Amino acid sequence: MTTSSLTPARDWWRIPQRYVPVLATLTLLLVMYGIGVSQYRAFSNIQVVFNVFIDNGFLLVVAVGMTFVILTGGIDLSVGSVVAMTAMMSASLLRSGMHPAAVLVIALLVGPTLGLLMGCVIHFFDIQPFIVTLAGMFFARGMCTFISDSSIPITDPFWTTMAQERIGDPKGTFVSTSVLIALVVVLVGAFVLAYTRLGRNVYALGGNQQSALLMGLPVGRTKVAVYVISGLCSAIGGILLSFYTLSGAPLIAVGMELDVIAAVVIGGTVLTGGSGYVFGTVLGVLVLGVIKTLITFDGSLNSWWTKIVIGGLLFAFILLQRLIGIRKK
Repeated sequence: MTTSSLTPARDWWRIPQRYVPVLATLTLLLVMYGIGVSQYRAFSNIQVVFNVFIDNGFLLVVAVGMTFVILTGGIDLSVGSVVAMTAMMSASLLRSGMHPAAVLVIALLVGPTLGLLMGCVIHFFDIQPFIVTLAGMFFARGMCTFISDSSIPITDPFWTTMAQERIGDPKGTFVSTSVLIALVVVLVGAFVLAYTRLGRNVYALGGNQQSALLMGLPVGRTKVAVYVISGLCSAIGGILLSFYTLSGAPLIAVGMELDVIAAVVIGGTVLTGGSGYVFGTVLGVLVLGVIKTLITFDGSLNSWWTKIVIGGLLFAFILLQRLIGIRKK
């Protein structure tokens, strides 16, 4: 028996490097949850986990869209403002008496339309996504103030029903309708990336744009498509946020784009593109949610500790990605 024939048996346990960041995130999440259970008796209640999903359902949806963008090597700074604009527009249209079904259609069209415009500018004019989406961020935030400079409460029966609906045992464990919508978005996003031509093009574009061009892949269409997807996810996230708060406010979701980017990166998606998974993004959002929950359970820590811890984790995961990149070279 030759040495080469023994190699597969000896190396079967080695983990592919592309899975290392996701496994690191999963390990971190389990460790954090273990710390919470050991420190606080109520932390072991399954409803605590469900509450993390309930409180971050809209963030999870927006993060799925951001995953598509970052996988191509791009960035979308407009997501938080688009979420706020969608919530403000929904609240304003409902207050004017428009039917909820029409409001949903209009709200779901606004995000993708803005995403389409930004994607076209990025592709056809070859402008950096950072600058274009920064302009989109200012535009959408300005539209929030244009709609109203104060908070708009939502009293529509359909909206309040969606906000108060509890799936499960209301006296025991339950989730909201927004959580189910978020999970559907996650499953659709994961399927698209794993089993469709668009998903393969997204990974190819993020891996090397020049190689993708030489292979004849539709680089332009793919680049525009991911910003449309991000805009759609932001619009859905805005609707879910309006379910969560039953209002629209011009300053709502300020800084959400940074939380979304942090969740995607902590979830293992490489900022330069080409590597990452929607499942990792889910883990990244859960990590952020568990951090907030731990600080809430403690009660003595300022909420700014959330930002401090997230900043440290983000720095650590960027270093991990860099180290993996160096090893590949």
